[in-house]
Amino acid sequence: MLQIRWHGHACFELTNDVTIVTDPHDGKSIGLPPPCVAGDIILVSHDHFDHNSVKSVEKGDSKVVTDGRKRTISNVEINGFESYHDECLGEKRGKNIIFKFTCNDITFCHLGDLGHELDGRTVQQIGNVDILFVPVGGTYTVDSERAWKIINTIKPKITIPMHFKIEGLSLPISSVDPFLEKNMYKILKVGNEIDIEKEELPKEHEIWVFTL
Repeated sequence: MLQIRWHGHACFELTNDVTIVTDPHDGKSIGLPPPCVAGDIILVSHDHFDHNSVKSVEKGDSKVVTDGRKRTISNVEINGFESYHDECLGEKRGKNIIFKFTCNDITFCHLGDLGHELDGRTVQQIGNVDILFVPVGGTYTVDSERAWKIINTIKPKITIPMHFKIEGLSLPISSVDPFLEKNMYKILKVGNEIDIEKEELPKEHEIWVFTL
């Protein structure tokens, strides 16, 4: 059994035998509660303050991944794909790493602060994805319209929107509503955490919306 928990913004915790934390923030810098988790594996898509607060979630033996090199840590296969934080090859906001990782036979893809649509080659490299974490808030990342284009090219079984405006968040980005207004699939409001097993993955695409 694998548990997925949201700590706000792009920070998720995935726990079974090991705990994976994606794009940690420190809470106070963006107006949210700090993440209360210690990660065995910490994935950092890019070096911006609202995604790189490793010290907020690390412990003595944490493995921190900040590049796209393929590796296996504690039976978790991790692969990274270079992308950009904007639409102009990183000129405005730099590079971004898309992380694909497999845990409990479930394949995840976390797009970080992706700022552009994906070309066919990158989509092919990413390959099959069970659960996709996609930013939808615009301003610093793709907006809801581009997010949907990306979802429709990757074709995951489950999409989890992230990096959108919630109560307290001090960043000028959109709420999840414009993204959901364009949705044609089943929406599950899962609260703050949910358990999932490979056998429970849906046959039809679902949207899982987390709240703090």
